[in-house]
Amino acid sequence: MVPPLRTVKKSGAKKTAPTTKRAPPAKKNAKVTKKPPAAIGKPAAKKTTSGTKPVKKPAKPPAKKATKPPAKKGKAASAERYRCRLCGYIYSPLRGEPHNGIPAGTAFDDLPDTYVCPVCGQRGKGRIGKWGFDLWHPTRYLCSLCNYVYDEKRGEPHRGIKPGTKFEDLPDDYVCPVCALDPRIRVRFGKVFKQGFEPLQV
Repeated sequence: MVPPLRTVKKSGAKKTAPTTKRAPPAKKNAKVTKKPPAAIGKPAAKKTTSGTKPVKKPAKPPAKKATKPPAKKGKAASAERYRCRLCGYIYSPLRGEPHNGIPAGTAFDDLPDTYVCPVCGQRGKGRIGKWGFDLWHPTRYLCSLCNYVYDEKRGEPHRGIKPGTKFEDLPDDYVCPVCALDPRIRVRFGKVFKQGFEPLQV
């Protein structure tokens, strides 16, 4: 017969906590390498996983300065007035003929070829077209407040302005002689300078 197996009791051995290995102390003479500081003001380049160099974004082109369109050569000539030889009607581009469909600011050269003098057409003197008008320069100017008329042919000798002096050649401080003597106009409106005169269309 097989003898029964004996149970062997294990001796009560003390359990010890697992030991962790500690890193060896750093040597005193070991050199410590420091990373160079990043450049101030420049962002760090992004790392790419593909191993290629970072792609730089193309710089934006400088914005173009807005340039003003060149001034038209005929702008100065657009204020020229023309007078009908037959009836004396004066076409002024500053006024135009809104009642005839011609807006203000239309130069005489820009009028249609079918244009006719509005006064001669009403008086029954025939259809006077652009060919019946001559270049006309105003020689008399009307004060918008007191209706004083400055005549270039007459001038103002009593004020030192010789006869034949054009209105454009008058000094910048020129004032209406009538308004300057009237205290009521002077107090209410002040001095009337050259800007207060309009060309007399006669």
